[in-house]
Amino acid sequence: MIKCNELTKRYQSNSALVDLSCTIHENTITGVIGRNGAGKTTFMKLVAGYLKKTSGDLLVMEENPFTSLKVSANSIFIDDQMSLPTSLNLEELLDSFALFYPNWNGALATELMTYFHLPQKNYIQSLSKGMRSTFHAIIGFAARCPLTIYDEPTTGMDAAVRKDFYRALLKDYLAFPRTILISSHHLEEIEDLLENVLIIHDHHAFLHKTISELKESVLGVRGDKLAVDEFVAMHDVLSYDESIPGSIVTAVVKVNNFVHRKKYPDVTFLNLTANEAFVYLTDSQEGGIDRVFNRSELN
Repeated sequence: MIKCNELTKRYQSNSALVDLSCTIHENTITGVIGRNGAGKTTFMKLVAGYLKKTSGDLLVMEENPFTSLKVSANSIFIDDQMSLPTSLNLEELLDSFALFYPNWNGALATELMTYFHLPQKNYIQSLSKGMRSTFHAIIGFAARCPLTIYDEPTTGMDAAVRKDFYRALLKDYLAFPRTILISSHHLEEIEDLLENVLIIHDHHAFLHKTISELKESVLGVRGDKLAVDEFVAMHDVLSYDESIPGSIVTAVVKVNNFVHRKKYPDVTFLNLTANEAFVYLTDSQEGGIDRVFNRSELN
């Protein structure tokens, strides 16, 4: 569905994306994850054809998305900045979308509007931020485009609505498989949805793995300092914490090969969540926030 090779986007002297290479297969759900300003939105807007690349190669459905009517007709980009006509009420907006998307499911849109308590005679400008995000999400469901892109789709939603959104996304994907890209600051909430994760860090593709491979790439250990030090000496250390009273040390390492845990009976292994793995892998400050306080106490 999507092929990138050294994809780059620059704004004058600023680079928003640099030499990003990845392949995203058809009918998969991929989480596009990164810290603020990493380049997630730029990447997804390039894929959707909203932006023109500066250099590199980008093919979506085997065509250049910026000039492709095929990509335009078969993809939809959902974010909290969608510009919709304020002269039409919600019902009229949904009817207008049916003219553009051949797979439009009006019955699904109506049922979701009722479930989320969105009055169809209201206007988009009268909705709260969370309700507006919910309406945008409904458009994404009902359009059923072969390529559906959600950029921070749950902005403003409360926890209960976010939970319903994720469940609806999975059910609709199972009923109508398609390629879905979704970015979120709540990786812990969406990791069970994802088949793959593309981590964009410092404007390039830092890591592209299955969600299980991401979790297996980082490992936590706790135990006596000598035992932990013996283990971490063979790995890339991402975090090392001696703040626990006594000689107990906790460390997090990047794992490149299978670890024979039975060889280290004196340490306790800690399996991390996908979100914890992401945070440790992309933390550019050695020692994390603890380093700030430790240094301030020395001054």
